[in-house]
Amino acid sequence: MVHSTTKLSPFEVVYGFIITHLDLIPLPTSFYFIHEEGVSKSKFIKDLHEKVRNQIQAQNEKAVKYNNKGKRVRSFNEGDLVWLHLRNERFSHLRKSKLSPCGDGPFQIIKKINDNAYQLDLPANYGVHSTFNIFDLIPFVGLVDDDEYQEAC
Repeated sequence: MVHSTTKLSPFEVVYGFIITHLDLIPLPTSFYFIHEEGVSKSKFIKDLHEKVRNQIQAQNEKAVKYNNKGKRVRSFNEGDLVWLHLRNERFSHLRKSKLSPCGDGPFQIIKKINDNAYQLDLPANYGVHSTFNIFDLIPFVGLVDDDEYQEAC
């Protein structure tokens, strides 16, 4: 079957020619090997693989563009204040019921590890590592009622 990304069948990508159910009957070798010389066959396969590689790359770029449409890029600097989302998996001792607050803060960012990870100035009684993913952090805009934050969760 022809793959939607490569527009070729996997067999054709590997061997350089299409095989059908009729091709299972023994045929002369000249039918299978369109290129008589090994060098030209090798060049043909390399060109085919390059074509498939470009097609896959184009499909990946198309998927990235589609999936990132409307995505907001968010980043913080050292010293910024953020709310911390308390996930049940990481903060089970703080989230004992569904009515418990889903966030805490504000906490100061100590260090930016990379675009997705930040180290926070957490109190020692939290008992967890102080590095968090950006998806667990919400910008602290100023004095906000807890009710407004809970609605944002």
